[in-house]
Amino acid sequence: MSYTRFEDLPVWKDAARLFVGVCALTDRAEARRKGDWADQLERASLSISNNIAEGFELGTTDQLLRFLYIAKGSAGECRSMLGVAMALPHMSDLKSRISDLRSKAESISRQLGGWCQQLQNSDIKGPRHLNNAVREATSRRARQDSFLEEIKRVAAEGRRESPGLSNGEHED
Repeated sequence: MSYTRFEDLPVWKDAARLFVGVCALTDRAEARRKGDWADQLERASLSISNNIAEGFELGTTDQLLRFLYIAKGSAGECRSMLGVAMALPHMSDLKSRISDLRSKAESISRQLGGWCQQLQNSDIKGPRHLNNAVREATSRRARQDSFLEEIKRVAAEGRRESPGLSNGEHED
């Protein structure tokens, strides 16, 4: 599936939901006891969706990859902070909520990693590089591939219709 807006990307939606969940957690008094911890967790979780959006909008695969890896790093930062929070005694009543958020951050990391791998193995340079010449060449290549597939299909049907002939023999 091809996406034209970052808001439609499942991983962006998951990252946005993670941020909302982090905010619900950091609104709790227990989470605010350690000063900057809650603020840093909020910034790291918001960084995930923001970097996905920024990379997507820049229009090149190289820039998208760069920002996806930054987003993946922010997801790792969230997982680390949430993992440490699980060990804090004053956060013990929030362990289930923290564990759920950590699982969401881990899922986002996996999604980003898979997307990065797919992009790294792609010849697509991104929409910014699509000009009329590239579009025409891509269209021409697609028509050629389609024509070759049709030739193969017709040849295969011909072989099925003439089972008595061996290779190299022709009907006269």
